[in-house]
Amino acid sequence: MPTARLLWALLIAFVLLPPPGAADAELLAPFSLSNQSPLIQIFGLPGAAESTVLAPGKTAAALRLFLASNNTGSSDNSESLLFDGETSRLTLEVRHGIGNDFEVGVEIPWVMHRKGFLDRFIVDWHDTFNLPQGGRDERPVDRLAYRYSRDGVELVNVDESTEGFGDLRLTAAWQLSRREEPSGARSALALHSSLKLPTGDSDRLLGSGSTDLALWLSAENSWRASLGRGSLYGAAGMMLLSDGRVLPGQQRNLAGFATLGSGWAPWERLALKVQLDGHTPFYGGSDLDELASPTAQLTLGGTLGLWPEGWLDLGVGEDLAVRTSPDVVFHLALRTAF
Repeated sequence: MPTARLLWALLIAFVLLPPPGAADAELLAPFSLSNQSPLIQIFGLPGAAESTVLAPGKTAAALRLFLASNNTGSSDNSESLLFDGETSRLTLEVRHGIGNDFEVGVEIPWVMHRKGFLDRFIVDWHDTFNLPQGGRDERPVDRLAYRYSRDGVELVNVDESTEGFGDLRLTAAWQLSRREEPSGARSALALHSSLKLPTGDSDRLLGSGSTDLALWLSAENSWRASLGRGSLYGAAGMMLLSDGRVLPGQQRNLAGFATLGSGWAPWERLALKVQLDGHTPFYGGSDLDELASPTAQLTLGGTLGLWPEGWLDLGVGEDLAVRTSPDVVFHLALRTAF
């Protein structure tokens, strides 16, 4: 059949292409992702960054897509919250090495809140593997309702599809150390900063209305294994936030975040990864987990080397700390360097 021949042709071409450049470093790079919960994704929470800073004159670009399915609801005597919908985030990221172990970059996001289409698929998936539904199977399917009220006053209400530019981020990184041993082991340490500017519409949850400054350290260590190459990486930092326009009476001005992950590249074109991301709450004055509890999100996936300077990231995230991040997040990124 024509389709089968096409698949075989693509597989043969993939195998015969020359190996991707810088396979070890780029294949084992962290997933650059953050919490896509409706009231968290508006802030400048950084994703994990590579610990190896770009060489002078080198440019890296990435197009990242996040598709998050939100389905949670909580209430108590004074509060009521419902997150039911899908949020997509398409981000263009460009970084450039300018010398002296220093790089600068910019991230431009396009944010979409939609009714979506994943509800039935996720319900069937949970049924197939006997996983808890968390109330998803009892709510209307493919609905958009991001709502929060307190003391009878509705403070957030997004129930119509909307999209637009999110908050712009400027980034910088400094190489603190980098080593390569004769055994093939490599290590790197970098200091990162980012400045998020309030360019998105906070009324539509496309931005927060705040200016956010983040500072963090990232480290990675990789080594040759009997089968391929292994890696361990992590990051930790703090964010300072000005007063925003979304729940201004409850927003906190300081938050911490961290990442821990590991990768294994059994082949020069393929790496498998597991990554844990978390952060402290961005809101106070609430007893609801969605707003006031620390979060932990687990992502499983990998990276494919497509051409000498091109890589494809694929990942699926689940909320380990239930209700603090989306039920499911699908992550896809196309990265290149030149």
